[in-house]
Amino acid sequence: MGALEVLLEPIFDSANEQTIVRYRKGKNDSQEVDFIIEETPVAVSYNDIAYTVMMCTPHDLEQFAVGFSLSEGIINHHREIHDIAIVPNCQGININITVANRCLARLQQKRRSLAGMTGCGICGEEKLETVRHPLTPLSSSVRFDLGQLDHILAQLLQLQQLNQLTGAAHAAAYIDSDGNIVTIYEDVGRHIALDKLVGHIHQQQLSGGVVLVTSRASFEMVQKAAAAGIEVLLAISSATQMAIDLARQLNVTLVGHCRLGRADAYSHPQRIIGTI
Repeated sequence: MGALEVLLEPIFDSANEQTIVRYRKGKNDSQEVDFIIEETPVAVSYNDIAYTVMMCTPHDLEQFAVGFSLSEGIINHHREIHDIAIVPNCQGININITVANRCLARLQQKRRSLAGMTGCGICGEEKLETVRHPLTPLSSSVRFDLGQLDHILAQLLQLQQLNQLTGAAHAAAYIDSDGNIVTIYEDVGRHIALDKLVGHIHQQQLSGGVVLVTSRASFEMVQKAAAAGIEVLLAISSATQMAIDLARQLNVTLVGHCRLGRADAYSHPQRIIGTI
């Protein structure tokens, strides 16, 4: 599925119309209809074993199930998922992911509490030791032409349809070697948007590209990228020290403050070619 196919899917499933009162330049009597992003509790289970509850936008949940399972370290490949059952109910949505028996040992070692914050990457972890996942440093096969950045950002503005509608969505985009956004996922949670994109990358076996996220580059975002084999992670905002340290350890090129005419490389700049 390409970018246009993803974007042509109805986004209104992820937004609700609400009547609001707008306050603009001293006027407070303007009642208008606005679009509000949908936020739904999504309970994730593996082989009928409850794992966690995340707050998500209720769209692209199959991709979320795959990407979340990969970034959590429960599976090593999407083929280890045998089935994904998505069942809405009056309280939210249940996702039961059936994984291969060899994955159950990993699942038992990664018990989480049953309440996750909105899109949070590590909330719910029971022990400090489980925050860091055992990951192997990545190879260096990808290059990113910095001269493509302004073109990429211009595309991003056009393709963030849910954020244009609601003003409350983060995005994660996959960019090919020619500097084109080939697919983009949006969600109320920045980690969830990245999980959905990771799921798509693995299902479609995409390679050779880089990922851009519309948020700060936190530790969890770098960890998810490394777990998915993403060598270059671009972020609109800055990075945390823990994210930079992890990116250096795992051979991830981390670039923050990606704006028109500027970018800051925090780790492994050898993958970056060209200039803005």
